[in-house]
Amino acid sequence: MTSLLPSNMRGSALFRATTAALALATLLTLAGCASDPLAEQYRSGDNKGFVAADGFQVVEIPAAERTQPVQFEGVLDTGGTTTHADYAGDVLVVNFWYAACAPCRVEAPELAAAHASFEGQNVAFLGVNLYDGAEASRAFASTYGVQYPSALATADGSIKLAFAGETPLNAVPVTLVLDKQGRVAARVVGQIDDSSILETLVRDALEEP
Repeated sequence: MTSLLPSNMRGSALFRATTAALALATLLTLAGCASDPLAEQYRSGDNKGFVAADGFQVVEIPAAERTQPVQFEGVLDTGGTTTHADYAGDVLVVNFWYAACAPCRVEAPELAAAHASFEGQNVAFLGVNLYDGAEASRAFASTYGVQYPSALATADGSIKLAFAGETPLNAVPVTLVLDKQGRVAARVVGQIDDSSILETLVRDALEEP
């Protein structure tokens, strides 16, 4: 079919159409490249450290490179005390938080979901509340459905010192996964947006000999 447009206009229209098509193709390509780098690297299973653009960081530590088992004790917000000996032979998730920390509030349901997913297995969870008292700590747990206790750094600062060499506690929230020997096997710095990330780290530690 012959175009009714003059030749000079046909060329201009063709140029604009071609440019628009190229721009769309470029946008689609960029969209494909903009997938979550953390998720993509994690799926590759290469056990590297992952750092997202917002500073969120996940690091798995090979068994041969892990430090000595962490020995700690603390006063629980539910009453009583806890020590590293209570978790002997278990994979232990330790989450550092406090009630006024906005990312801590956002990630709390994800931690609760991860905790529930390992019910009946040799996996334990322990919070470490850095600034609050027992009442505020329990109220937070009730609000967000957290079923595991937290140790209170305000009641016994030794638990904070016990982990000070393992992670930067000024970057709360921070979550550690301790292997069955009590060594730090993985470190998550920043807000956990998806429980599956933590669940993967725990399963990796759980499956180790």
